[in-house]
Formats: sequence, structure tokens, C-alpha cells
Amino acid sequence: MSEHTTLTLLGRGWRRMLAVPMVALLLGLGTVAQAQMAAADPDYLGPTRRWLDQAVAEAQSAAATPLRMEVHVGALDSRLRLAPCARVEPYLPPGTRLWGRSRLGLRCVDGVGRWNVFLPITIKAVGQAWVLRRDVAPGTVLGPEDVMEAEVDWAEDPSPVVADAAQWVGQVTVRALGTGQALRQNMVRPAQVFQAGAQVRVVAQGTGFQIMADGQAISPGIVGQLARVRMDNGRVMSGTVLDARTVKLEM
Repeated sequence: MSEHTTLTLLGRGWRRMLAVPMVALLLGLGTVAQAQMAAADPDYLGPTRRWLDQAVAEAQSAAATPLRMEVHVGALDSRLRLAPCARVEPYLPPGTRLWGRSRLGLRCVDGVGRWNVFLPITIKAVGQAWVLRRDVAPGTVLGPEDVMEAEVDWAEDPSPVVADAAQWVGQVTVRALGTGQALRQNMVRPAQVFQAGAQVRVVAQGTGFQIMADGQAISPGIVGQLARVRMDNGRVMSGTVLDARTVKLEM
């Protein structure tokens, strides 16, 4: 049994909706044709696709990032000899995700003998992402010149794709990366922009006012994270690191 169904889902809504469509995708397995093996009636494809179209239309209202979902259903092991079954129930095994290479459980719930098998499936999520223009070494601070946009399979790797440029510009690569690789969260980390002991400018901002003063960092500064600063009066304050010279305090 091998079928290819292409869906178009948008944003985070696909994960919630996809679990139900995948069950519907295999409802046609309810009748097993021969005593020697389990086989699905291909007539189930038409109504299943119509059901999927409706599910996709409902999910599109939660659109965020456009992704083209491709569901590839594999085949059962040809060596299996399954007893006749009047109703086969598909289910998602515990700990299994409908993302990338996965599997779907099939169990006989109405037959001479009860059996349980697993059907291999591959789910691709194709869309635009940031990919590397060239090979980069560990510790490289990424800039716009290092990447470009390209269409990739978001589900190819378990680590989420970094879709927002603000989440990787100025970040440091944690390992060597190759040309064409899509940027993912486990590939980058925030850059350290100053050491403990560095002189920094502290900006205190509140409703209708802004105050600037100098201080000395007493912890390393990593962009986007908190750093501790000792002010001239000896008071120690914490604020968010904006750049190599600035720590922002929220009042």
C-alpha cells in the first residue's frame, strides 16, 4: 500500500489538524480483502481527500507560516500473514509524532485473530526557510551575507527551523555547518558581546522617560539575556543586553 497525499496547511494549526486527517486517511482499511495479507480498498481515497480538503480549509484561519504538507504512506512488511479482519483501527503509538519519519499503528479490533502492526509514514512540511550560502566554522557570528532563503523540508530534522531573521542575525554557530543547510534552533546560540568587568552604558526606560548612566558589568553579556551591572553608587542591577555597550533596565 503506497499513497501520496499533498495538503496545504498554514502555521501551527497543521499539528492539531494533521492527527485527525491521518486517521481518516486509513479508515479505508476497515475491510481486509484476503486471509493471507491486509490490503486497503483504494475507493477510500476519494472521500478521504474530500474530508482532508475540508479540514485544511478550517485550519487555514490560523495561518502563520505557509507550509506545504506531504504525507507519504509506506507499505506493510510483505512477509506479514494477517488473519481476516472486519475492522482495522489506525492509531498513533505513544510518543510518536506526525512529523518527519514516523509510523502509524494498525490493529484488528473485529476479526478471527487480534493483531497489531505498524505502517511506516513520512510527513514532509515544505516551505521557505533560511539556508547557508557557504560552509561556516563553529563560532561564526552569522550575518545577512551568510544566508539566503530557499524551500526546504522543515520536518527533515527534529530541531525547529529558525524562521525569524531576528532569531539568527548576530547569533553564533555551535558547530560546523554546510552549504544549503537550513538554520535550526540547535545550530546557533546568542553571541557574548562583553566580559565581566567591561564598562557598559545602562539605559533605564519607563513611561515617558529615559535615563542613561555608566556601570561595570559583573557578569558576561549575551545579547537578549540578562546581565548584572554595578552602578557608580555601588548598587547592583540586572538588565537585558542590547549590544556590546548597552544594557537596558525596565522600570
